[in-house]
Amino acid sequence: MNILIDNMQWVLLVCGLMTASLVQGIVAPKSIWRTWFGECEPNATAVMLMRSWSTMVVISGVFLIYAGFHPEMRTPALFVAGVGKAMFVILILSDAKRFLKGQAVLAVVVDSLMVVIFAAYLLATQQISAA
Repeated sequence: MNILIDNMQWVLLVCGLMTASLVQGIVAPKSIWRTWFGECEPNATAVMLMRSWSTMVVISGVFLIYAGFHPEMRTPALFVAGVGKAMFVILILSDAKRFLKGQAVLAVVVDSLMVVIFAAYLLATQQISAA
């Protein structure tokens, strides 16, 4: 577990950059609908919700990057980003036939991996502080 703790800054930077890449959903939300979910032409409400969701995800990514440089912020950043990613995965898998297609499959796999890494780090740091 020490290898994860010792390299967490790099993990946070990579995960944060990957997460913040959803800025595409803010500037070009229709392309996310097409590539991730296979939806052809979302309505205005769906576009607005995509922009809002993407903004929240980008903020989460920036928080992860910030935590990479500020170790005291790692626990809250990992908790917030981890819960958000876990909920995304759960929601996609709750109607997998409809939503699990296109790049959404890759997002579910990558986000699931991030949740596991974040949880492992949080557990490892809890064990160290308890000792």
